[in-house]
Amino acid sequence: MYGPERERPCPMCTSLVGSLDIPAPDIEQRIAMAIIGRSPVARQLEFARERGWNHLTFYQTVGDDFARDYRGLHDDGSEWAMVTVWKRQGDKVRLFWAAEGDFETADPGFDPHLAPDPTPLWNILDWTPGGRGTDWYPKLEYSS
Repeated sequence: MYGPERERPCPMCTSLVGSLDIPAPDIEQRIAMAIIGRSPVARQLEFARERGWNHLTFYQTVGDDFARDYRGLHDDGSEWAMVTVWKRQGDKVRLFWAAEGDFETADPGFDPHLAPDPTPLWNILDWTPGGRGTDWYPKLEYSS
C-alpha cells in the first residue's frame, strides 16, 4: 500500500484499508488484524491520521523478503496488494489463505482479482443503476 518509494499511498489500497477502520473493533473480537507496509510505521500512522483512521494497527516489514515471498513486491520493484490469512497451530504460524490473481490473470476488460473486489465501495456502486462505471477509481483527494 505504501512502500518507501511511493510519495503517497495507493488509492485502491487506501479504499480497502479505510473500509476496515470502523469495523476493526468488531473484527478483532474474532481475529487479530494487522496492516503491514514497507514504509516506517510513523509514516503509515501519519497517513492514517490524515484519513481519520483510529482503529488499525500498523507494522513495517523488516527488509523485503516477506513482501517478495508473498507476492507483494515484484523483482522489478513494483508493488502489489497482499491480503493473507495466517493460522496459529501450536507454536507455528502458517499461511492459511492468500488472495491470488494480478494484472496477468485478470479477464480482458476487468480489474485484476483483489483490486477492487473486497472493498465495500464497489458493492455499493454495484447496487446502483450506473454501477461501477468504466473510468472511475478512488482517489486520495477530491476537488469539491
